Amino acid sequence: MTHGWPKLLKWADKKSSFADPFGMGPEISLALTIFAELGCAALLVLGLGTRLALIPLIIVMGVAFFKIHAADPLGDKELALFYLVIYTALLFSGAGKYSLDKWWLKK
Repeated sequence: MTHGWPKLLKWADKKSSFADPFGMGPEISLALTIFAELGCAALLVLGLGTRLALIPLIIVMGVAFFKIHAADPLGDKELALFYLVIYTALLFSGAGKYSLDKWWLKK
């Protein structure tokens, strides 16, 4: 969430210069990235809709690692790789017993 909030606050500055790896336009790319890094990250923290929330996060981190920072040294892109691995592991393992998903499904 600490990556999405600054992007949201600087929307006006970033909307025309944000990376556009899929040709959708920088504004749409920025909006989707903010949605993933804020909205989906909040759902992940709560454990609500965990597997569904992880899909946009995995896409954003995969694009960051393999496309945006592809030419950068590993030290500059290792955080994106770290998140990508963790998100992928959570996708397969699920939210866990203290998540809202677990509580919701009990009812």
